[in-house]
Amino acid sequence: MQETTPLSAQQAQMLSQLVDGLSGEQLAWVRGFLAGINHSVRQAGAPTGVAASAAPAAPLLTILYGSQTGHAQEVAEHAKARAVAAGFKVDLFAMGDYKASRLKNDKLLLVAVSTQGEGEPPDDARDFYDFLHGAKAPQLDGTRFAVLGLGDSSYEKFCQAGKDFDARLAALGAQRLVPRMDSDVDYDAPAERWIEDTLQALASVAAPAAPGKTAGVPEGFSLAALASGIAPASASASSPYSRKQPFDATVIENVTLSGRGSSKEVHHIELSLEGSGLTYEPGDALGVVAQNDAALVDTLIDTLALDPQATTTTQDSTLSLRDAFLRAYDITTLSRAFLEKYAALAESSELKALLGAGNETALREYLNGRDVIDVVRQFPARKVKAAEFVGTLRTLQPRLYSIASSLAANPGAVHITVGAVRYDSHGRARRGVASTYLADIAREGQTVPVYIEANRNFKLPRDSHAPVIMIGPGTGIAPFRAFVEERQALDAPGKNWLFFGDRNFRTDFLYQREWQRYVKDGALTKIDLAFSRDTEDKIYVQHRMREQGKELYAWLQEGAHLYVCGDADQMARDVNAALVDIVTEHGGLTPDAAAEYVKTLQREKRYQRDVY
Repeated sequence: MQETTPLSAQQAQMLSQLVDGLSGEQLAWVRGFLAGINHSVRQAGAPTGVAASAAPAAPLLTILYGSQTGHAQEVAEHAKARAVAAGFKVDLFAMGDYKASRLKNDKLLLVAVSTQGEGEPPDDARDFYDFLHGAKAPQLDGTRFAVLGLGDSSYEKFCQAGKDFDARLAALGAQRLVPRMDSDVDYDAPAERWIEDTLQALASVAAPAAPGKTAGVPEGFSLAALASGIAPASASASSPYSRKQPFDATVIENVTLSGRGSSKEVHHIELSLEGSGLTYEPGDALGVVAQNDAALVDTLIDTLALDPQATTTTQDSTLSLRDAFLRAYDITTLSRAFLEKYAALAESSELKALLGAGNETALREYLNGRDVIDVVRQFPARKVKAAEFVGTLRTLQPRLYSIASSLAANPGAVHITVGAVRYDSHGRARRGVASTYLADIAREGQTVPVYIEANRNFKLPRDSHAPVIMIGPGTGIAPFRAFVEERQALDAPGKNWLFFGDRNFRTDFLYQREWQRYVKDGALTKIDLAFSRDTEDKIYVQHRMREQGKELYAWLQEGAHLYVCGDADQMARDVNAALVDIVTEHGGLTPDAAAEYVKTLQREKRYQRDVY
């Protein structure tokens, strides 16, 4: 029997091309999108395909993102593409660029926000966060919103910034389009579901239409536009390689930077990007797709009494259990989410009690320094099946390393600075997944799967004459090596000042000869050093900042851009406090006015941080 269709031959061909090769999740989105259109048509009281001459204009959708490393921005941009394809007019803003005065008039609002440190919003989102939680925030009756939180479940305050935005918007009278979604480090699938669910909800409450178009069908709707909205954002148009499809980069060099007798183990690693089409700018990061330690994988499989050759299906492929534990799943990071799933699997009353209300301190102490094998050994599960255990694990995520090179100075190559993590805890030796993978396996001639992760919030000033102040203790020095290389390669006339600190001068002065050469050449105007273990009273970079406070403030008054890279929990807080104190003392301001001065630097993108 010949198949009949109301579509023309050309339309049928376009539809076939669109759905061919789509994943089940993408097809589900298409079904939801078309269902939304059909719902809108019925709401308008017009039969499908009948033109509505008085349909309203496409509604305005405002999308805000707060992003530290770029992931929330990536999701927001993808949501915009999908919404535009669905016929909405979309305004997209970083929270730092959004004028809070328009909030009361933005009736459709999507928020994607990451969490950093101990439940804090990203730097660029702080002003809007404070406004929203302050007395000047308007009532938002009539506003519909949806919030996606991005975070890491190994942290106690998982997705706290997203939770705060969601609760506050509701408290101000706004109504949720969909429930808040909290996504872990493997955020792709949850983010896609959030976008899909939100667009379906929007189709019901604010179906876009235009005069002369079918009621509920977006102006300019086409299969091609729909297809463009489905495709995830790529790393760059010039390269086929991305987080989902990394490039196998050949190791050019792997040398140990820390000297003999150092309490640290820091490596300088150079990788070839020849033939990849990958490019980067100073401030960007290199994503490394690492593997778990093979001995740890074998120990876990033996402990669980599972067959290493048993097959398991991941998001992307079917692998042996051993390969899945090596390459696909996180078997080291211990989180509350894992414990909750495993406690149910092991039927452990003791583990469930540890997760109970009132035991937060005990749980925090238990999570510290332990991994998955520790839990499996202490709370064995009888006759556990491979698929059941795999269901308790989260996806093994790539690790990001600040790029330590300038592409202008090193064409076709990328450098990173890696501190190998090795320590003993609870009677076992522990190894950082990516850091020891790079330190031990990434030898000359070997290949490492990599991609470029752009960092839009950590960039050199556009004005090459602007002075630059760089504060990077330990491996936080990496991006500043790239900054100085870039400015020298481009003959930038602006002054450069580096604050660097570590434990010991003799063993831990990373890239010492290079910095000395830059000072001699004039590429580095000033350098201040702090080696905490070389003096009875520990000296850190924030102490050197205070000592040089008068000149540092003078540089800021000249228009200097200030950058901080490294530890978020302690160093970055201490540096920020020192900066406020310097402005107070040498600017003749009150502490509150000095704090506002520092916030203004952040708003103007003259104070940027890459902290972790």
